[in-house]
Amino acid sequence: MRSEATTVVGYLDELPPDRRETIAAVRAMILESLPEGFAEAMNWGMISYEIPLERYSGTYNGQPLGVVALAAQKHGCSLYLHGPYMDPVLTDQLRAAFHAAGKKLDMGKSCVRFRTVDDLVPDAIREAVSALDPDQFIALYEKARGR
Repeated sequence: MRSEATTVVGYLDELPPDRRETIAAVRAMILESLPEGFAEAMNWGMISYEIPLERYSGTYNGQPLGVVALAAQKHGCSLYLHGPYMDPVLTDQLRAAFHAAGKKLDMGKSCVRFRTVDDLVPDAIREAVSALDPDQFIALYEKARGR
């Protein structure tokens, strides 16, 4: 379900009511937890939280450096958490929090798949989103790129 919306409001408006409610709730979690220096935008057909190019332009693809993304998909929703993807300690913390809450973490490399907010552990999501400020994220990115 790649969106052609150019604004977050436009993206939310095109979703069915149940998905709109779920995405809006997770968006609120992200916005309340995201450190200063990241910007909310539409990129890659989803809601993206990224370091603006004015702050860091050294990406391999010339696009803003994304830290979190949120999307409604065909069979559910996806939350892309690039911090835990790049830092095994953050991945372990996220897995442990889901385990402690008795919830199944359906996660690929960076993608947490879920159908409703009830599938998530809100405190764990907030912690994963808030774990890295832009400078820390840039440092991890540059390390991964061999710089």
